[in-house]
Amino acid sequence: MSERAIVLKTEKLGMMFGGLKAVNDFNIEILEGELVGLIGPNGSGKTTVFNMLTGLHIPFEGEIYLMGKRITGMKTHKIIEQGIARTFQNIRLFGEMSVLENVKTSFTKDVKYNLFDTMFRTPKYFQIEKDIEDKAMDCLRIVHLDDKAAFQAKSLPYGQQRKLEIARALATDMKLLLLDEPAAGMNPTETSELIACIYDIRKKFNITIFLIEHDMSLVMKICERIQVINFGNTIAHGFPNEIAHNPDVIEAYLGEEAVENA
Repeated sequence: MSERAIVLKTEKLGMMFGGLKAVNDFNIEILEGELVGLIGPNGSGKTTVFNMLTGLHIPFEGEIYLMGKRITGMKTHKIIEQGIARTFQNIRLFGEMSVLENVKTSFTKDVKYNLFDTMFRTPKYFQIEKDIEDKAMDCLRIVHLDDKAAFQAKSLPYGQQRKLEIARALATDMKLLLLDEPAAGMNPTETSELIACIYDIRKKFNITIFLIEHDMSLVMKICERIQVINFGNTIAHGFPNEIAHNPDVIEAYLGEEAVENA
């Protein structure tokens, strides 16, 4: 059996704001098909790491590699083309557009017709539009939103809006999916549905997932490995049970309750 490829690798990644280091010497390797969690207190630098991975922040130092290719400093749209997709802490949907239209916006690379085709509605235009719609519906089926395709995105319950964000990310045909607090604001039922959705996606596509999450029951349940940062520095990394019983992590973030529930 061949070894799994390294999908994401960072080396000594760092970020500064106003002379203060928000992230310092961040190193991680994530293998193909893995689901890895990044946890830590508020303000510890987790979202800054995601912002560097997706080109929203240019690292002050260090390197980022996706499937062995250096992507450090690339523009966000170029990083998306290379194969990283992301959801955000705050939902970023086109609320007035339909659920289906939201997913179709991610298929820009498939729009291969020109202005002439668009203006005169040529057979090529209709065929490409049909292909895109079919692919978008496939993404919605994966997250069980195909029956809501015609609904306005803003009309969906919060949990379904989160799943719509994931469907839109799937449409980019990514190699790595970054989930930034996917369960934030969800009730227990919505969280359970999200967990089932993530399991389903991994099973069908063997997608590599890197997530930030404060819901420790979710993190401990679905993550294969966890990395913990505090004040921008990594203080631990390992398997969920190791993290739950790590004294430094308990003191900095988890508290004794994590040990009881691990």
